Amino acid sequence: VQLVESGGGLVQPGGSLRLSCAASIFAFSRYRMSWYRQAPGKERELVATIASAGGTTNYADSVKGRFTISRDNVKKTAYLQMNSLKPEDTARYYCNAQYNFLNEWGQGTQVTVSS
Repeated sequence: VQLVESGGGLVQPGGSLRLSCAASIFAFSRYRMSWYRQAPGKERELVATIASAGGTTNYADSVKGRFTISRDNVKKTAYLQMNSLKPEDTARYYCNAQYNFLNEWGQGTQVTVSS
């Protein structure tokens, strides 16, 4: 199992980024996909989750209305569209895939929001 994140970078406040998580997983559609983030000196926190069927999503209060999680089960890829970015969104963003007892992580992609 391999998860590879991409799409991070440096963006000004108010800008947008789209993160991608390409998964090398058999039966990707069975996995619940999530994005987490971890800022320096802080614990890793859940940002957004999308159910295996892709219908149900949940978001941290801090990103509701600004971030959108989605998935393409044919491409075996999960996405995180981030709009209206704020400096406090600066963190390393990690993709997570969960199915029954299986819990997989990517290496993360850095997002820095700064003027």
